[in-house]
Amino acid sequence: MDRRGLMRNAGIAGVLAAGLAPAVHAQAAVRWRLASSFPSAQSNLFGAAAGFAEAVRAMTGGRFDISVHAGGELMTSQGVVDAVQRGSIEMAHTSTASFYEKNPAFAIGGGLPFGLDGAQTAAWMQAGNGRKLMNGFYAAYSMVGFDAGNTGLQMSGWYRKPIRRPSDFKLLSVRVTGGPMDAILERLGAVPELVAVPELRQALARRRIDAAEWLGPSDDLALGLPGAVPYYYGPGWWTGGLNISFLINQKALAALSAENRAIVEAAAAQAGAAMRARYDVSNANALKELAARRIAVQAFPPSVIRAVYAAAKEVYDENSEKSPEWKRIHADYLAFQRSQVRLASLGGARIEAVAPKKQR
Repeated sequence: MDRRGLMRNAGIAGVLAAGLAPAVHAQAAVRWRLASSFPSAQSNLFGAAAGFAEAVRAMTGGRFDISVHAGGELMTSQGVVDAVQRGSIEMAHTSTASFYEKNPAFAIGGGLPFGLDGAQTAAWMQAGNGRKLMNGFYAAYSMVGFDAGNTGLQMSGWYRKPIRRPSDFKLLSVRVTGGPMDAILERLGAVPELVAVPELRQALARRRIDAAEWLGPSDDLALGLPGAVPYYYGPGWWTGGLNISFLINQKALAALSAENRAIVEAAAAQAGAAMRARYDVSNANALKELAARRIAVQAFPPSVIRAVYAAAKEVYDENSEKSPEWKRIHADYLAFQRSQVRLASLGGARIEAVAPKKQR
C-alpha cells in the first residue's frame, strides 16, 4: 500500500503510529509585554487585552506568551504610545483618542464626536480605507494598529444641573474621556478637567467637578456614578462608541513568523468581537438597573446639539489646517460616513414601511 493509501485508510492514529506524520517545525518561544491604558476593574475594556493574550497562548500551544499589565502597572496610561514607539514594550491596548495632543489624527482611530458608530467604524477599518490610512499614520511612530473592539452605546454623562440651552455649559467644570472633546467644550464656555477614572464619583460628590462622562451605562454603574449627581444625559455625541486599539511595535511584529503574525491578527479580531458583544449585553442590563433605581436618561435639547455640532466643525476645520495627517484621513472618514448615512436612511425607511400603523 502506498503512503497516500495508508494515510487514507489508517487515519491519524495509524499515521502517527507508523511514524509518517508530517514534520513539525518547532518555533522559538516568543515573550511580549502588553501595557493597557485601562484598569483591570473595567472588565469589559481590560478583558479584551486579557482575552487576546489567552487566545495567542492557546493557538501557539504556549509558545507565544504575552504578559498583560493594567493601566498604571508598568507606566501611566498616557505613556503607552511612547513606550511602544521606543520598543521598551511590544504592544499597547488603548484608545488612540487619548493622544490627540500629539497629533489630532490619533483621535480618528478612537472615534469622533458626530462620527461613525461602532459598526460603521469596524466597516471603515476593515473593508474601507481606515486601517490602511491609520497604519500609514502610525508608521511615523513605529507602530502598527489592530482593532481591539468598541464600547458601543456611549452616554453624555452625569450633570449636577440640567442643560437646557448652550449657555448652560458656560463655566461648567466637566471631565470627558479625551480626544477633541476638550476643545469643543471650551468653545461652549465649559472648563475641561482632568480627573482619574477611579476618582470620578468622589470628584462629583465633593463638587470638585460639575459633570463627568466616562463611557456607557455598564461602566458608569461599575464606577458608582448613579446617585452622585441627579441628571444623566444620553446618548453620547462624543463618539458613536469609543474604538479601542492594539498598537504593536513595527520591529516586534516584523520579527514574528508568518504563522504568529496571522495568529496575532486572528486573536485581535476575536477579542474585539467579544468585547463588542459583552458591551451590548452589559449596557442593556445596566439600563434596566438604572430604570429600577428610577434614574431617567435625558436627551439634550436640539439647540444644544446644534451648538455642539457647530463647535465640533470649527475644531475639525482647525485640525485640517494644522495637521496634514488629520486632513487626509478625515476626508476619507467623512466620505465613508456620507455613504453610511445614505445606507442607514434606507434601513430606516424599510423599518417604517413594515411598522404597524398607529390607530387614529
